[in-house]
Amino acid sequence: MRQGVQLQFYFPEGARHGHVLLHEWLLTQARACGIQGGSVFRATAGYGRHGRMHYGHFFESAGELPVEVRIVTTSELAQRLLDALDREQVGLFYVHSSVEYDRIGGA
Repeated sequence: MRQGVQLQFYFPEGARHGHVLLHEWLLTQARACGIQGGSVFRATAGYGRHGRMHYGHFFESAGELPVEVRIVTTSELAQRLLDALDREQVGLFYVHSSVEYDRIGGA
């Protein structure tokens, strides 16, 4: 079992950094930092700091549903990513948790 961290970033699905969707840009930055993988999850409903509810079945909510980018990696690589995001001055809400992780089965 390995010790590491899980980073979870939350933002609206239509959020961009420059001209690139934020989730795509974030995964590219993670890869550039040496992180081996990350996943993007789209919520079916949610609300953020402004308290307004968004639901996936309403046309008005298009592009506003919460997206989560989840990464599990070493503490060192997680910090490298957070430092890179800080340098870029990307305003993101995130969660940083200690985790144990490993692989099971073959390959």
